[in-house]
Amino acid sequence: MVTLYAEFTVLPGHEQEVADLMAGLTRDVRAEPGNVTFEAHVERDRPNRYFVYEVYRDEQAFADHINAGYGAVFNERLNQLIEEDGSQLTFLSRPGAS
Repeated sequence: MVTLYAEFTVLPGHEQEVADLMAGLTRDVRAEPGNVTFEAHVERDRPNRYFVYEVYRDEQAFADHINAGYGAVFNERLNQLIEEDGSQLTFLSRPGAS
């Protein structure tokens, strides 16, 4: 399994546009054969702050996700609407897992 989360902060005034982009991306990613989980959340007290939890079946499924054409289109647009230079990715593993 490949497990990670992505975080980013939406620039003021672009919250609805990013919500719409995320809805489309969520639909597309969940349709990927190797996707196990794709859940987008916003912080309760900072609704412009996103946390996206993702799980893929294996490294190949994650590579397929990264190479999906709609992902590149999403990221290009998102990068214009967030504070950071792209989504900040953190890869996870289970304690004791090799």
